[in-house]
Amino acid sequence: MSALRKLSLIAVLGLGMIAPVMAQPIQPFTTAALKAARAAGKPVLVDAYASWCPICRKQAPTIDAMAKDPAFAKLVILRLDYDNQNAEKRQLGIIQQSTLIAFDGGKETGRLVGVTDSAQIKALAQSALH
Repeated sequence: MSALRKLSLIAVLGLGMIAPVMAQPIQPFTTAALKAARAAGKPVLVDAYASWCPICRKQAPTIDAMAKDPAFAKLVILRLDYDNQNAEKRQLGIIQQSTLIAFDGGKETGRLVGVTDSAQIKALAQSALH
């Protein structure tokens, strides 16, 4: 094998090892998904979202960015449909759209309501990461 071919092979293999780790996509909220993630000890962020809510729309870019950020690769993001998931809202004690709840496995680590500040949202999500 020529030196150039070896170098090319090493470069290709090396790129595979430094490929960015992507976070998980935002998933629709289900009670089963939340229970499974919590039982597995995974960090979770629940986003109580309503399409008509201006605060929710301001939170969305930060949450969408976290879903693509390698720093949040382990975070499971579950988007609850505020208008249609009433039983789930009651179960989680959500009384207002734009509520964000973080869980570290089975334990709630924090909650924000109506907060659009990116740093505060990221700090809440970080509280779930262990």
